[in-house]
Amino acid sequence: MKHRAGCRYALYAATLLSASVFSGCHSYHIDATIENRTGAPIQLLEVDYPSASFGADSLAAGAEFHHRFQVLGSGQLRVSYTAANGQTVQIAGPTLVERQQGELEIVLEPGGKAEFRPRLTPHA
Repeated sequence: MKHRAGCRYALYAATLLSASVFSGCHSYHIDATIENRTGAPIQLLEVDYPSASFGADSLAAGAEFHHRFQVLGSGQLRVSYTAANGQTVQIAGPTLVERQQGELEIVLEPGGKAEFRPRLTPHA
């Protein structure tokens, strides 16, 4: 009888411990959407952010590209791509910091410009 109570207690303790470990973990991610509103297809899209980068080989005019990422460290986001005329476009974006989460919309506009719409917490 005593052995059963001990087993029940051990199971209860293990359940509480695992619940507290898993509930305390939080992964911070930013859901990014890049919209090509330049009026022409682009090539070699690259988004550089602190600690890594992502991109696409091409993005048609009017198309969107989605990517989820995590920021480690802090620094400025940068976007680069090759325009339809062959020119390389480089655009500096907002500063990102570790543990930010939320959404970031990047709208690529004609003339090598971009609009950045961050909805992130905490704010940089």
